[in-house]
Amino acid sequence: MWRKASGRYSLIVLAIWILVSLVSRFWTPVPIWNTDGYRIWQAPSRAHLLGTDGTGADILSWLMAGSATNLVISLLAIVLSGVLGLLLVMAMVSRRSGVSQTVVVLVDALISLPTVLLALILAVPLGPSIAVVVVACGFGYGLNLARIVRPQALLAEESDYVQSARHSGVGSFRIFCTHLVPNVVPVLCVQLSMSAGTSVLAEAGLTYLGVGVPSGLPSWGHSLTTSVKFINVFPLTVLWPGLVVTMVVVALNLFGDALRDAIDPVTNPTLRAAVAAAGRSALPSEERQEMSAQLDDSGRHVENAIHAGEGGR
Repeated sequence: MWRKASGRYSLIVLAIWILVSLVSRFWTPVPIWNTDGYRIWQAPSRAHLLGTDGTGADILSWLMAGSATNLVISLLAIVLSGVLGLLLVMAMVSRRSGVSQTVVVLVDALISLPTVLLALILAVPLGPSIAVVVVACGFGYGLNLARIVRPQALLAEESDYVQSARHSGVGSFRIFCTHLVPNVVPVLCVQLSMSAGTSVLAEAGLTYLGVGVPSGLPSWGHSLTTSVKFINVFPLTVLWPGLVVTMVVVALNLFGDALRDAIDPVTNPTLRAAVAAAGRSALPSEERQEMSAQLDDSGRHVENAIHAGEGGR
């Protein structure tokens, strides 16, 4: 992952996010509840590196404290969407056609339900809370994950090694965990990273609507909500939280792509060569020599064909 610029960027940003979230639990430049009515909307200075908001609170301290809230929301949303999505995939590739078809139709029907509408429904009994954001995002993204992962799982379901394991008496749940899940991990990584990035955006949007994080808890959505009304007068107070959200969302999306390229043998030539070498080393010496001879012969045939083509031209 580190060899690519996108992988380096995502790792650096995510490491800073996690580090700041941990540090903010014990220290911030200014206590977040310290406000000063005589120092509202101040420009960046030595006392307040990113300035102050409309209550005189330090913007940097609020962003640091809010990073922990958004990190928890993203992690919980990933876990919920991943568990729900895999359970739905397991039902969608079931050998019982009645169960699989019913779940497919159910997912297609529920996936049209907007995340915002689900959050508004949940906010009626629960009120504004982190649970509303997590459940709404986890449910919506889990349905989308199941729909995208299902074709890959169906291809693995029809493979020879899965059919061999099934004829050997291996149970469906064990086949799903040991054969199907490893085959969908690259797609799963991309979808979960996108879900994490979208959950950061969803938190900001739902908090702005008043059904997200409650007012007594710092978050990036709160920093945007309290200052967006004054964007024409004090644009810097909106710029900083917006810049943080943008950088983190981009890093999360790039992280999924970089991780997929690193662990997928199809897109990683180095990993593909290592897997092939491990497969050859597991063979007996005679078969290994025979395979090497066949590879050498095929390589010579390819070179001869290339030279013949160049000579013809």
